[in-house]
Amino acid sequence: VEIGVASTKAFTTQLATLFLMTSAIAKEKGLLSEEEEKARLKDMRHLPEAMRAILEKENEIKEWASVFAQKNNALFLGRGMHYPIALEGALKLKEISYLHAEGYPAGELKHGPLALVDAEMPVVTVAPNDELLEKLKGNMEEVRARKGELFVFSDQGCNIQPSEGMHVIQLPENYAVLSPILHVIPLQLLAYHTAIAKGTDVDKPRNLAKSVTTE
Repeated sequence: VEIGVASTKAFTTQLATLFLMTSAIAKEKGLLSEEEEKARLKDMRHLPEAMRAILEKENEIKEWASVFAQKNNALFLGRGMHYPIALEGALKLKEISYLHAEGYPAGELKHGPLALVDAEMPVVTVAPNDELLEKLKGNMEEVRARKGELFVFSDQGCNIQPSEGMHVIQLPENYAVLSPILHVIPLQLLAYHTAIAKGTDVDKPRNLAKSVTTE
């Protein structure tokens, strides 16, 4: 019986639907050429293959989950269109592993969350290879200066290397405007495996019910 509310497929398919809808609106308004539309659709058709490549990173994500299972809090950072992805990662971790987790725009790190960062605060960072990458790297250095432990999901070409206090899982490609759809998968997997490591019931989060059964 499907009784859980930590739905992953709904979030992913909503992102895909919104991508198609905005592309259609852009074409209707003359902001997207036929060639650009074809290129976007070609990229979308590549999504299943890209997702499979990310799922092959699952064992690495399991290793991270064993660390998170020993923590009480976690901070998720993202910039631009990846800030909502950080929110989704934090939400899933809260829902099924019962860790306190907070998603925050990385550009506002100094406006509060940085006060929480210490050696016991894992900081998950969504790091796509885009125009905001260098600013994001600056935020990551701020975390490291406070002895925070970074867990970074990066694209190809980001040049973010693992080091002391910096754990990195590199996704197989640079996904450009479709990056949010791909970056959310490892965050959802991290929540799933953290919950498994803690022994919580991922199919029936405590205190939660499906929205179709309650008002």
